[in-house]
Amino acid sequence: MTLPTAAIAGMGFMGRTHLQALRRLGVPVAGAVGLTPEEGVKFAKDNNLEHVYPSFEDLVNDPGAQVVHICTPNYLHYPMAKASLEHGKHVICEKPLAVNSNQAAELIRLAEKMNLVGVVNYNLRFYPLCQDAYARVHAGEAGEIYLIQGGYLQDWLYLPSDWNWRLQPEAGGDLRAVADIGTHWMDMITWITGLEVDEVLADLKTFLPIRYRPKKEVETFASKLSKAEDVEAVEIRTEDYASILIRFNGGARAALTVSQVSAGRKNYFWWNIYGSKSSLGWNSENPNLLWRGFREKPNEIILKDPSLMLPEARFASVFPGGHSEGYPDTFYVLFQNVYKAIQAGKSVSKGMVPTFTDGYKELLFCEAIQESSRQRSWVKVQRN
Repeated sequence: MTLPTAAIAGMGFMGRTHLQALRRLGVPVAGAVGLTPEEGVKFAKDNNLEHVYPSFEDLVNDPGAQVVHICTPNYLHYPMAKASLEHGKHVICEKPLAVNSNQAAELIRLAEKMNLVGVVNYNLRFYPLCQDAYARVHAGEAGEIYLIQGGYLQDWLYLPSDWNWRLQPEAGGDLRAVADIGTHWMDMITWITGLEVDEVLADLKTFLPIRYRPKKEVETFASKLSKAEDVEAVEIRTEDYASILIRFNGGARAALTVSQVSAGRKNYFWWNIYGSKSSLGWNSENPNLLWRGFREKPNEIILKDPSLMLPEARFASVFPGGHSEGYPDTFYVLFQNVYKAIQAGKSVSKGMVPTFTDGYKELLFCEAIQESSRQRSWVKVQRN
């Protein structure tokens, strides 16, 4: 049986990453659309892609595409996902799903009405040892969860001259570091533990209130622009950093730190889960190791090896033991699960694949964080 055919909206880093995973899976790609015609031509040339759609409208009207991958700036996620669903397409959307929870709720209802699959790309769940941690926690090995610590630290916006569309609220939303990387952490933790956030206390900070945007609006990565006439000063209204205390239903507590201005940390995503029976710890700089902590016996390190992992988690390890797996492999495993479900005419496994409902929950989390920062007090997360 042939796999469904994909189409990709957005040709930046994420669009390229989605395309690579789709090709690795053998998923046919009908074409892609860029934010500009020039972007489309360059993307097609660089990635040996035969067809570029003139517009997103042409993409959603293509009967040959059954699944739309949305890899565009945040403000386009909701309208593109809505249009795709209305045209009978399944959707795999980058996070955040929308700019507010009301939009996300509308997408949930529309996907259900149209009997279509809606997935948010919280791909980090699919590191093999994160799947193993999920299996161990749900098997009761950690016991009752007491405490969770962790964070997500980057340095790609460390310099005043570093520029990206995410810095602009009209493109990325009112929250930046929290929405962009903090939601990955919250999705991971609530998924592994099964806990739901009750309330949050958030401290947000913009360390670089003025940044320098290239006048040609070209994205820069650690750019070194030396001529004053090449840039313009822009006031920044989104956070570089967040520290968030979390209370979960049932009594567990967590402390989360998020930063995009931490020198030397490229993508340092880490978590420690402490329970009544044992502890677990993992980080993205050493993703093929899972730490287990004990009071009454020596601690353990579990290697990324299917023979050492719990049976329920082995599907996420694409290669045998001794072969490292990393970031690109998480896309492969996630997309494999989604496309197999669509091919079989089934719903995706809601306990495993991050759905629109998970994206909705993360937006409720973000809205509570914003309100907590404004009020300088604890704020409950709404459950509608």
